[in-house]
Parts: sequence; C-alpha cells; structure tokens
Amino acid sequence: MLKPKAKFKKITDIPMDLFINNNIKGIILDLDNTLIDLDRKPINDLDVWISKVKNSNIKLCIASNTIRKSKVSDVAEKLQIPYVCFSKKPLKYGLKKAKNILDIDYIEIAEIGDQLFTDVIGANRLKMFSILTDPIGEEKFYVAKLKRKFERFILNKQKRGEK
Repeated sequence: MLKPKAKFKKITDIPMDLFINNNIKGIILDLDNTLIDLDRKPINDLDVWISKVKNSNIKLCIASNTIRKSKVSDVAEKLQIPYVCFSKKPLKYGLKKAKNILDIDYIEIAEIGDQLFTDVIGANRLKMFSILTDPIGEEKFYVAKLKRKFERFILNKQKRGEK
C-alpha cells in the first residue's frame, strides 16, 4: 500500500512515455506541494507539462484534500481542468469522484501526489498507477513535518530493500 509505482523529483520530470507505456488515459493530480507550493506559487513549467499531457489525449482532474474551494478552483481554471475539493484521500470518496469525472477505468488512471499516506495509499487502494513526487516546499506545521520524517523513513527503507 505504501509503495508507489514510480517516483520523481517533481511532476514536470514525468515523461509522457511513462503514461503511454502503462496505458494511462487519465491523471488525477494532487494540488498542495505537487502543483503549487504552500504559498500558492505553481511549479515552474507546469503549464507546459499540462499542455503536453493534454496533447497526448490524456484527461486530467485535480483531487485535493483542501477545504478551500477557491484555492483549488483558481488553479483548475488557469489550467482548464476539472477538480474535486475535500477529497479525503486516502479514503476512496474523492478519488472516485475524480474517476467519474474522467470516465475511465481505475487501472487506466495515474494519481500523482507528494504524500505516501494520502496520495499513494489512496491510488493503490483503487488499483491506480501511483506516482510520488517530492514535495515542492518545506512544511510549516509541526505535525506535517513529523509526518514527512516518517515518510522519508519508509522511503529510505524501501530504497534499501531494492538494492
């Protein structure tokens, strides 16, 4: 449940070939620390990467755990993609809503996010292609920082097990 199918430093590092080679027809995107930093600044060249995805005929949808609808809608409108707020990942609720928007089978969907305990677990529970990215920025709150330390511990343990 905690192991992503692929891992990249940032979303814009993910090549279109990965999606094509794995029969991915839709992508569910996390928002915070994946597309935008905690100050709401988008990652460099995000719009270029989104255009490449769209030109590859891959559907997109944002699924964010945030309850701030305006935060998600602002980014979604700029990128011209649909969205789901308060998706409650790793629960299935929001990811199912995003899947219904994409109108694609789960096994043809990749979910991209920066957190093991929400994005990767949520995607793996639904048999989606889970992709983990490094968080764009540093967490500001103690609980989030603690969770990141635990995630790094698990990722390091996974990496040691692959050698």
